[in-house]
Amino acid sequence: MPEPLVVVSVADGVGRMRLNRADKRNAISAAMAALMHEAMEALDDDDDVRVIVVEGTDGAFSAGADMAESNASYEAGERRFNPSSDAAARVGASPKPTIAAIDGPVYGAGALLACACDIRVATARSRFRFPGSEYGLVVGAAGLATLVGNALAKELIFTSRVVDAEEAVRIGLANRVVANDALAATIDELTAQIAASSPLAAMWAKRVINAATSGNAVALEAQADLALRGGADHRTRFASATQRITGRGSGA
Repeated sequence: MPEPLVVVSVADGVGRMRLNRADKRNAISAAMAALMHEAMEALDDDDDVRVIVVEGTDGAFSAGADMAESNASYEAGERRFNPSSDAAARVGASPKPTIAAIDGPVYGAGALLACACDIRVATARSRFRFPGSEYGLVVGAAGLATLVGNALAKELIFTSRVVDAEEAVRIGLANRVVANDALAATIDELTAQIAASSPLAAMWAKRVINAATSGNAVALEAQADLALRGGADHRTRFASATQRITGRGSGA
């Protein structure tokens, strides 16, 4: 039996959703996105879960959307729903505190997923990138702006440049950076503190803080995705980028 694409566990008030596609650096396929949605539904409905950790496998949080799968659809010229974006949106919609335990590449849809979480803890080898403009898309602009501010968000979105872990902490993209072998202990300490707090107060605090920075940016980004995804400019740029990228997984 093949290993599941998403692994869910619950212990001591902490729910974990682990992306489990290490051979593709946890590139998010449609099948994985559907399982992520189901996992979040289960964790949100479980009263024993007070905080949710979103994590990848060792050395890989998520390199983004599955480009091989996506490219086949885009070449057909079909404008379609984006499952990886929907999965990130489902994480962002959770009423419970969420933590992204980040190790390795955090690209494209993976960066969107990380930004959807309330807290981001990264290892020293983590790298963030928002390559949507390179592919003819808008990916992560709404969440990024609330974290790093408008001017810097525009720079990172317009240029698609890589942000290392130290810079990510400095600009507010990550809450903290830890040694590669210290991630698990750091997450355990943080989740224990959150799980010990009032779950109702934590959920209300999340609602209040989100309301303080909310607007129509998320809805507008979804509108941009529908307008751009599968169009001529996107198909051309995406195909070109796919040809340049090597390795086991990649981000869109």
